[in-house]
Amino acid sequence: MATRGMVPRPTINHTGFPTEVRSHSYPFGQVHLPKKTTTPKQSLVNFASVAAPSMAAAAASTSYDYNLACFWREIQGLNNWENLVEPLHPLLRKEIIRYGEFVAACYKAFDLDPNSKRYLNCKYGKRSMLREIGMEDCGYQVTKYFYATPDINIPIPNGESCGRWIGYVAVASDDAVKLLGRRDIMITFRGTVTNPEWITNFMSSLTPARLDPHDPRLDVKVEAGFLSLYTSDENDKFGLGSCRQQLLSEVSRLLNEYKGEDVTITLAGHSMGSSLAVLLAYDIAELGLNRKEMDGEIPVTVFSFGGPRVGNSAFKERCEDLGVKVLRIVNVNDPITKLPGVFFNEKFKVLGGKFELPWSCSCYAHVGVEIVLDFFNMQNPSCVHDLETYIGLLKCRKRARMQKYGDRVDFLDKASELFLSAQNINMFPWIEVASNMVNMF
Repeated sequence: MATRGMVPRPTINHTGFPTEVRSHSYPFGQVHLPKKTTTPKQSLVNFASVAAPSMAAAAASTSYDYNLACFWREIQGLNNWENLVEPLHPLLRKEIIRYGEFVAACYKAFDLDPNSKRYLNCKYGKRSMLREIGMEDCGYQVTKYFYATPDINIPIPNGESCGRWIGYVAVASDDAVKLLGRRDIMITFRGTVTNPEWITNFMSSLTPARLDPHDPRLDVKVEAGFLSLYTSDENDKFGLGSCRQQLLSEVSRLLNEYKGEDVTITLAGHSMGSSLAVLLAYDIAELGLNRKEMDGEIPVTVFSFGGPRVGNSAFKERCEDLGVKVLRIVNVNDPITKLPGVFFNEKFKVLGGKFELPWSCSCYAHVGVEIVLDFFNMQNPSCVHDLETYIGLLKCRKRARMQKYGDRVDFLDKASELFLSAQNINMFPWIEVASNMVNMF
C-alpha cells in the first residue's frame, strides 16, 4: 500500500497561480541498449555510493533553509521519502512546487488557438520558451521538444488528428548544478488537452508493455491507451519517431554528454502526462540506460500530479525492483487519480478481507508514495484536477480548514469499498453513491 501524507485544506475557494516564478545493442534512434547482466536485484536500488547527510537532523531544526546540495538524494527518493511526507518536509515541499511549475510551463506555452500556425504546438522556440513564460531565472536550459500522437483518427480544424507537442526536456545549467548538488536532466509532460488524448485516457484495457527487447515480461501490463500514446510512430505524419524514441534518444545523448558527473533523471507530469512520465521512468530503468559503467545507478524519480493508475500489480512490483521512485501528489477528491480501475485495483486482491482472487494480478495498481491533498469547490468542481490548484495547495502551509459543503465523502472510494466488502450489500447505498457521482460530474 502506498505511503500517505495529508496536507490540510486551505481556507480558500480557488487557488491562484503566480505568473512569474524566480554489445547486444538495439537501436532506438541514437539509443543503444546495454548488454543485460546478472546484477542482483538489491544492487539495482543503489542510488549513490556516497552517503548523503541525514535529513533527520535537519528536520529537527526550525529553519526552513536547508541545503539541497547536501540532501538531494533523499529528496529524490533514496529512502522512499521516509519521514519526509508526514509532516511534509519544507525542502521536499519546495522541490515538489518547483517541478510542478515546470509542468505548468507546458500549459502556458501550448498553443490552443485553431487559427494559429503553431496550433497544438509550443508557441515559442526552445531557447526562448522559459523566458517567454517568465521562468528565465529557473536555472535550466531546454534541449528538446517532444511530440506524441494517439493511434486514433479524429479530424481537427487544421489537419489530421494529433496530440503534437506534449512536453520538453531540460538540463540544469552549470550555475544551477552548484545549488542542486548534481546535474539534473528533467523531462516534463503536460496533461490531456485534445479529444484523441481524452479517448486514449479511456482505453482502460491492460496490455503487456514489452518495452525490453531482451525480456518481454508478458506479466508486466500497462494501460493500452497510455502505451499507444507513448509508442505510436509519427514517421509517416511528421517525420518523427515515436514519443518513446524521441525521449530515449535525448536521454541517452545527455547521459553521455554529462558522463562522470553526479546526474539525476527527474520526470514530472500532470494527469495523462504523469502516466507517460511513469512509463518513461520504467522504460529507462528496464533498458538499463541509467546504469553506470562501473557501479551504481543514476536515480530516476517521478513527480506525479493528479496521475491515474498506469499498470497492474506486476508493473508496480517491477518498478520497485528497478529502483524507480514515484512521488504521487493527489487531491483526495480528484476522480482522475482513481482511474482506471475504480473497482478492480490494488484493493481488490482479497475479497471481503478473506479470499485471494485468482485474477488479482490483472488489477490496476498505483506505484510509489502518496502525498494527499484535500480540496473541493462546489461552485467549480473541475478545479479538483487543476494543476494550479495542486500547486496552490502545496504553497499553503497554514493548518486551516476550508468551508464545508455538507457531509461530503469520497464517492468513488465509497463505491469501491461497498463493492469489495461482499457482505451486507443492499441497493440503497448503491443508489446513493450513483446519485452523488452524477452530481459530482
